[in-house]
Amino acid sequence: MASLAQLTNELEPELARQVFTHSSWAPERTLSYERLEFLGDSVLGLCISTDIYSRYPEYNEGELAKVRAYVVSRHTCAKVGEQLDLSRKLIEAAKQADAANITSLAANANVLAAMVEALIGALYLQFGMEVVLGAVLEVFNEHIEYAASEHIDFKTELQEEAARRNLEVNYEVVAVEGPPHSRMFTSEVSIGGRVMGSGRGRTKKVSQQGAAKEALNALRVRGEADS
Repeated sequence: MASLAQLTNELEPELARQVFTHSSWAPERTLSYERLEFLGDSVLGLCISTDIYSRYPEYNEGELAKVRAYVVSRHTCAKVGEQLDLSRKLIEAAKQADAANITSLAANANVLAAMVEALIGALYLQFGMEVVLGAVLEVFNEHIEYAASEHIDFKTELQEEAARRNLEVNYEVVAVEGPPHSRMFTSEVSIGGRVMGSGRGRTKKVSQQGAAKEALNALRVRGEADS
């Protein structure tokens, strides 16, 4: 599978020119990256939505929306732009523009984020959704996992739910698979000495969040049955 960086280097010259043309020096605004940014915003949203829909079957609509909102945010896209070194590409493309202005633009997080979306839009036009989907998910994967583990805190919810019932919560990593650079952790959570949930993820934290989510659902179902 080709990475986003590799695909960027294979962009057709006209698409590449447009991706790295800011509206401040474009001969016409429609020749800047803004139209591609518009398209790429939708493509990125669909890529992330498709992935998290299947990756987190236990999440409800609101939880999925929280994860997606973080992953497609300007903040996250700007980080990806830094990773792809898009600032340098913008500076190289702006040969006749004011040097001081270009340096300022290239360091602007909003510009970086916009270029990421424009790049995704251009890659979609040239290579199609199947190719773009894999490349996008590869570079955004760590941000998806971070959003799932940090922005949706099932562990805290479970701790509070268990405390109301005077039950103790314990987590245990029961399996670690894969090579060092691509570990997959499996965790289980016990409530009152009984295993109530399990989860998998590329970090212990993500696997524990999955286990907590499963246990939280089981605990609530049991509570409804007891009531």
